Amino acid sequence: MSRNDAAPGTVTAPPGRIRRMLSHLYVQCLIAVLLGAAVGGMWPSFGADLKPLGDGFIALVKMFIAPVVFCTVVHGIASMGNARAVGRVSLKALVYFEVLTTVAMVIGLVVVNVVQPGSGLHIDLSTLSTKSLPAEATTAHEGFAAFLLSIVPATLVSALTGNEILPVLLVSVLFGFGLHAGGEAGLGIARGIEKFSTILFTLIRWIMRLAPIGAFGSMAFTIGHYGLGTLRHLALLVGSFWLTALFFVLIVLGSVMRLNGLRLLPFLRYIKEELLIVLGTSSTEPVLPRMMAKLQHAGASKPVVGITLPAGYSFNLDGTAIYLTMGSVFLAQALGIDLSLTQQLTMLAVMLLTSKGAAGVTGSGFIALAATLSAVPHVPVAALALVFGVDRFMSEARALTSLIGNGVATLAVARWDGELDQARAKAVLRGELPYAPAPSAETTDTDPRQTAAPEAKPAPTRDPIPAAG
Repeated sequence: MSRNDAAPGTVTAPPGRIRRMLSHLYVQCLIAVLLGAAVGGMWPSFGADLKPLGDGFIALVKMFIAPVVFCTVVHGIASMGNARAVGRVSLKALVYFEVLTTVAMVIGLVVVNVVQPGSGLHIDLSTLSTKSLPAEATTAHEGFAAFLLSIVPATLVSALTGNEILPVLLVSVLFGFGLHAGGEAGLGIARGIEKFSTILFTLIRWIMRLAPIGAFGSMAFTIGHYGLGTLRHLALLVGSFWLTALFFVLIVLGSVMRLNGLRLLPFLRYIKEELLIVLGTSSTEPVLPRMMAKLQHAGASKPVVGITLPAGYSFNLDGTAIYLTMGSVFLAQALGIDLSLTQQLTMLAVMLLTSKGAAGVTGSGFIALAATLSAVPHVPVAALALVFGVDRFMSEARALTSLIGNGVATLAVARWDGELDQARAKAVLRGELPYAPAPSAETTDTDPRQTAAPEAKPAPTRDPIPAAG
């Protein structure tokens, strides 16, 4: 029966509209997440075997993170007329990170003491063992001094070949200062770096088309390997954590956006593709290049985006901050350990250090919790076995909260530093200036010191993809 012969009263969607809808990356990722959950639920062993799909996609994107951060930061610093502005932006970003991280931890502490999800479990510590925990959770953890020293790479090149973002950021800032002071010689190199970044974003655009496959594999593995049945006994902890993260996003981050003259919900719509990729892969790293490009398109200057967003991946993990306070106090409640207010505040102070440097990858929050417990004597590390089975179901909330928090932080720091085109940001969030579908070469041959903010791009005819700037 043709479309024109449809029965009276039925409504059929035009095939062209369906094709256009399916061409959007966020729709593909949403379908992939749902299919992955269904496969993991119906065929657990097969779903668990699909883990390499997610790991492979994350590895492909991580391959480009270091060069993308390097190119963005170096060209951004070369764009600034005053090198002191870099230090000013960095200081403002760190102040913002510490304030919001502390707020997140306090909210988590209040919720876990009010809800008390661990009360009544009466777990016998002698029945717990660390054998089932990952090796990283039971090894000695570095102190704050060691963490600071780890930011300095062994060589200039090793920073770009490692797995940490902070050494890349350090090398990029130093190199950018060098180009800024190099005069005409620096300008030529800066132009070359900008051209190289357009190639990187083109490659990333191709790889991001594989995001639905990665999301499908990761979600199938999570449901197949851990199973929804593991949630039954710890549902109160998982549910209260998700609701606390939602409260933090809507109320705290929403208020920050309002203070900066913007609205949160349009911003969430603007980054919906990135949110679905993070939901599927349980990691924020795959979307770092896209977030950098989108925030520049939204009116934040390249130097602020290049410094604030990568630094936020180590210093502004709001989701992990909530998880640390709720997780540690939950374990104490489950073991019948009565923590005084002083002891809880002491743990919070330790968490402000142990939460730093936790990369935006799956499981990093659990390792940070292990570092916290090993640094304070109140709760034994063996208690981690209680939450290991459901940690993956909280990992998505940690990653989503941290991603949104870092996006909001970048816009807030840009506004604080006078580096946010607020009129453009509002137009972008209203959908009047859609995200560019391809890298623009219009500023390739111009002085990088005059190209800090991206120009408006034409309305896309296909799914939005990263733009180099």
